[in-house]
Amino acid sequence: MCFYAFAHYKLHYVCVACRVSFKKHHPAPNTEHLCPNCAAPLLCAGHDFAAPSRNDVRAWSVVATVLGEGLRYDGLTPCGCGKEPKYRPRTRAEVRTRRVAAQREGVPLSETLARRDL
Repeated sequence: MCFYAFAHYKLHYVCVACRVSFKKHHPAPNTEHLCPNCAAPLLCAGHDFAAPSRNDVRAWSVVATVLGEGLRYDGLTPCGCGKEPKYRPRTRAEVRTRRVAAQREGVPLSETLARRDL
């Protein structure tokens, strides 16, 4: 069943500096959502993002790395048919090993962050 195809669900937007997340509709063209705390632009984290605790600085550093590489926390398909989310690292150790693998293989970091197996 295509969950995201028939209704306009809100996306998760994140301010990594303030360690907060919000659910908002996709903004109109040429506009962006701003953080209410620091007025910085919010990053789109996708439909399936689960925000870590505000006090968990290590988990937020992983989120910052994943979002900084242009990846989002989405399911298998854009329409929402696949309910298993794509792989994203959860710890800094996983990010470190994928950084080393990206340098060793000569591929972009975003590609190794999205791979489950190394």
